[in-house]
Amino acid sequence: MQMGKNSILRRWRHWLQTGVVAVLLLTLSAGISAATLLPSGNAITDGQAILRYALPIDNKPVRDLQNSLEDISNHLRGKQWSTINSDVKKAAVVVKTQQADILKSVPEAKQAQAQTLITEIQTNIEALALATAAKDKPQVQAVRAEALAKIGTLEATMVTDFPYTVPSEYSNLPQLQGRATISLKTTKGDINLTVDGYSAPVTAGNFVDLVNRGFYNDLAFTRAENDYVLQIGDPPGAEVGFIDPKTKKYRAVPLEVMVKGDKEPMYGITMEDAGRFREEPVLPFSSYGALAMARPENDPNGGSSQFFFFLFEPELTPAGRNLLDGRYTVFGYVTSGQEVLGQLKANDKIVSAKVIEGADLLKV
Repeated sequence: MQMGKNSILRRWRHWLQTGVVAVLLLTLSAGISAATLLPSGNAITDGQAILRYALPIDNKPVRDLQNSLEDISNHLRGKQWSTINSDVKKAAVVVKTQQADILKSVPEAKQAQAQTLITEIQTNIEALALATAAKDKPQVQAVRAEALAKIGTLEATMVTDFPYTVPSEYSNLPQLQGRATISLKTTKGDINLTVDGYSAPVTAGNFVDLVNRGFYNDLAFTRAENDYVLQIGDPPGAEVGFIDPKTKKYRAVPLEVMVKGDKEPMYGITMEDAGRFREEPVLPFSSYGALAMARPENDPNGGSSQFFFFLFEPELTPAGRNLLDGRYTVFGYVTSGQEVLGQLKANDKIVSAKVIEGADLLKV
């Protein structure tokens, strides 16, 4: 039976508002049986760490360096100073003895920048050793964060070209061939986002394009649930997504999930439907402020302009045990202003959204 336009819109809104809830309830009700299908081990809950690991590079020494410093966060909680000291020593050995191997992956034009970064990282590691010896937790946290930010920048110098071609059926959509930083000014404060076109080029490209168009300026949040989601992107009027002024049609964005170990994303199918239950997405829902595309529950390719921030609550949605992974496209993370997310409510607004870095990587 064919539905009228208003019925279709009501059903679309219903699925959009209830689809994620249904998945969460499934997660909670499934309990142990669901856990057996999902990845084991400690999931990464830091969005910036996830973004570092998501860079499409293949350089073992720089990953070993990163791993040593990322590992410290787990041991700081338990004040395992001997293990932290071991991690710092490993990092010091890598940066001292494997500089040449690290630099092999950096193009000639960026060699000077990379060498400067390595020197600064080495200085950070020396400071980290002193802070560890003094068991100065705040200083360890601060210096580690500074060193990892530089390691992330160093790793980014190793990416030379966009690593794959988006399928032809989606080539008419905007693509972000790299990463962009977005600044949101809201009625409760400022938020910065990093969106990742390496893992979700179509979704990130659509978002950046809409930011450039001013689509989100003065737009209200439509849904805010504590410890769950904060959603926005429903434009005024009858439409539930973006109508492209060139085509006069609803711009539909496909489900887009990069799975760890794959060279390019899957399109139009959830990881569950693909039978990939125990595998993990490169961009998971394990970090507070994960940025994801909303869509009707029964239409993987029905997203458009509406997106949500995931307000990760480990007691409800434990990292690595989350059935949202692979069902919705995560395309970035909040990198500053996380405290603002918890303050925003329905009818608060994005006053303005602006691309502050990476606009040149958008292909339309």
